[in-house]
Amino acid sequence: MKDESTILEIKKRLKERLGLRQFLGNSTAFREVVRGLAQLSRCDVTVLLIGETGTGKDLCARALHYLGSRSAGPFIPVNCGAIPDTLFESEMFGHHKGAFTGAVASGAGMVKAAEGGTLFLDEIETLSLLNQGKMLRFLQEKEFRALGSSRIIQADVRLIAATNADLKQKMAEGSLRKDLYYRLHVGYLHLPPLRERKEDIPILSDYFLEVYSRQYNRATPSLSQEAVLKLLAYDWPGNVRELENIIQQVVVRSSGSILSEQEIDIPDPSGNGRKKSFREARTSIIKEFEQSYISKVLVINNGNISQAAREADIDRSAFRRLMKKHQIQTAPQASST
Repeated sequence: MKDESTILEIKKRLKERLGLRQFLGNSTAFREVVRGLAQLSRCDVTVLLIGETGTGKDLCARALHYLGSRSAGPFIPVNCGAIPDTLFESEMFGHHKGAFTGAVASGAGMVKAAEGGTLFLDEIETLSLLNQGKMLRFLQEKEFRALGSSRIIQADVRLIAATNADLKQKMAEGSLRKDLYYRLHVGYLHLPPLRERKEDIPILSDYFLEVYSRQYNRATPSLSQEAVLKLLAYDWPGNVRELENIIQQVVVRSSGSILSEQEIDIPDPSGNGRKKSFREARTSIIKEFEQSYISKVLVINNGNISQAAREADIDRSAFRRLMKKHQIQTAPQASST
């Protein structure tokens, strides 16, 4: 109960501070993210957010900022991949007039703009090895020097970095400095893809339907059962961002009060062009849910079947039948309890 109240309180605070109503979900994976945000927001440490494109890294970075002690300070987002390699040092640390060709005036830089607040570096893996070294020095010393200046400036900034890349693979390839990785990895949060939190799809869909119906001055439609099943059957490689785009398209095109599966324009998950019947889609989703739920509740209870069954509010023998049905096994010592 304490854990539940903590999650509700965080959601409430985020809605009040940022209007983050899209920060929605009830799945186990989503709750783990919220718990992680709660823990990391209490510590003024560097945080590394890892997740696929569209999983909400920017949203989580803002949540960490506004839940933490620096909420009154600025939040400065920087897309590292959009800054030319030769301009990175100037953009990040500032420059003096005449420091380079075209520098007709001095510039403060992103670090100075984030003073007292949070600097969010997205696509951190795109930095060159040279610029990685400059960021490493900044992280170690918490000081910097503007390009063309000899004056060292102390910085009071929290750094949050994000990536959709496999950073361990990048280190193995030699394109990411190990020392920078360990400096960034002080606080760590993995953002699950939407396919690992499918229970949240109906909640997110309803929210996006409401948002875009209001934006386009239309009555908010609802999804038919078949439409919901079609959304659940898809793996969403573009994650929440892709779901939002699909729902926006549906609102623009549709004029009905109930949206059918034909109006949901996503690829056929089977890949063969044949649409599943309602019964086939329902069976597939139920099977996937049962496998995921039983596995997770066993992990949470360290393989103890009796405890897992109680938490799931399922008779112990029925719980065992589900394990057998989906070929889910646990350690022998745990299964005997």
